[in-house]
Amino acid sequence: MDLAAIPHRLDADTGICRVVIETPKGSRSKYTWDASIEAFELSALLPAGMSFPLDFGMVPSTLADDGDALDIFVIGDEPAAVGCVIDVHILGVIKAEQTERGRTFRNDRLIGRGALSVSYDQARHVSDLGEPFVEHLGRWFANYNALKGKGFEVLGIGDSAEAIRLIQDATERCETARHIGRDR
Repeated sequence: MDLAAIPHRLDADTGICRVVIETPKGSRSKYTWDASIEAFELSALLPAGMSFPLDFGMVPSTLADDGDALDIFVIGDEPAAVGCVIDVHILGVIKAEQTERGRTFRNDRLIGRGALSVSYDQARHVSDLGEPFVEHLGRWFANYNALKGKGFEVLGIGDSAEAIRLIQDATERCETARHIGRDR
């Protein structure tokens, strides 16, 4: 089963959708889903002292500007397991550009919280997390990309409505790509 292709079941009214966790909070190991072998693959190892500040995953059945599923940071009460499918309340988005091999493209990062979270159940919008917290996430991504020789520039922070529109747009791109692939 291709986890990147399962329905995300976005409910635009509640802001809840399903995501797949690829890398747990606190991990130095970066895992990515490889649909060709239907397994998670170790794709990078962060240096000692650096780890993922939150669970990191993807919104399945989406296609972002970088050619992958939309990325999402998930706040939860404890780290989720690799491959865990969880319902997430979408809080907002870190709008960003990434530069790689001389090409610059949008590579936004969604922010959400586990729908079953007890510790963070009051968070409804990215602003509920506080500006310093969100700025820290942006700096973390800049450092993470710099280690790989890539640039990452935060352009701003978007609210939950903007993040939901990104999911809807990326879902349409994914569906279009699937139709084009079938027509060949």
